[in-house]
Amino acid sequence: MELLIPPFNEQSAKAKVQKAEDAWNTKDPGKVALAYTETSEWRNRDKFFIGRDAIKAFLKNKWRKELHYRLMKELWAFTDNRISVRFEYEWQHADTGQWYRTHGNEHWEFDAAGLMKRRDMSANDLPILEQQRKYKD
Repeated sequence: MELLIPPFNEQSAKAKVQKAEDAWNTKDPGKVALAYTETSEWRNRDKFFIGRDAIKAFLKNKWRKELHYRLMKELWAFTDNRISVRFEYEWQHADTGQWYRTHGNEHWEFDAAGLMKRRDMSANDLPILEQQRKYKD
């Protein structure tokens, strides 16, 4: 996987965001985890954890619950080694069959090699009808 390294400009920040979107849409925890440092610090809603193994475990659990997951990320802002994105994704709850659209923001901090060393995410889930989906898997 080609790494885009800091300092970021608008073009490289947009490319970094697109690579993240593409990787997450594979729903492959091993592939996604390679973009993070071995000691990457995460906050995902109300969960805090550190490291690639924890990232993989989190993502495996996430995608067991969130069926038909489809994500869109958009660059919001960037500086030398930080990027902020807004995102939306849609998914169907494995237990209830209810569809959701999740809206949120992420703040990313990268090391000199272009691996993410910190990810801070906030999001809200909005129940939707299947026919209201914008992102198809």
